[in-house]
Amino acid sequence: MAIGEELSSIDFQSMIGGPLDAVVRAQAQSAQTSVDFIKAVGFDEDSNEPTMVTFSYMKAVETKDANGNITGVEPKKFDLTVPILTMLPIPFIRVEETTINFNAKINSVQESTTSSSKSLNATLSAKGGWGPVSVKLSASYSSKSAKSSSSKIERTYSLSVNVRAVQDELPAGTEKLLGILENSISEVESAA
Repeated sequence: MAIGEELSSIDFQSMIGGPLDAVVRAQAQSAQTSVDFIKAVGFDEDSNEPTMVTFSYMKAVETKDANGNITGVEPKKFDLTVPILTMLPIPFIRVEETTINFNAKINSVQESTTSSSKSLNATLSAKGGWGPVSVKLSASYSSKSAKSSSSKIERTYSLSVNVRAVQDELPAGTEKLLGILENSISEVESAA
């Protein structure tokens, strides 16, 4: 098989298209994983309301008299309620770059040797004399033919796929959602 024919028999569509298809599918799976994360962590499954976390802490509050003059500072307990989605990094992975390297190395060696030899040996001898004539004929023929052929083809293929993924910016809709959730953060003084 000629080297050109050898290269044309390689399915480049699968070799290059397969990894690219896998990258597109990975990108789609990453987007679905982000949606699943937001649903599972950010919202209550039954009520579909944002999952809130409440923290209690002490805060120094100024005390005032009846005239509005500051009389001192008194520690009071407050509760801060925050949507959990505003506190966590949301995974938005994007494939930034894909590099496909394909190398084909084909070595083809063909040898062909033909040799032949032929020989003819003949001997003729005759005797003459008084009696009957005697003739002696001796002949030999030999033919030798040798043909050898060898063919050696070595094939080496390598495929390297490098994918570089980065944390992507939040989509505009997700940023808007987080902005709305940030507005629901509330700080209230704890009941005594």
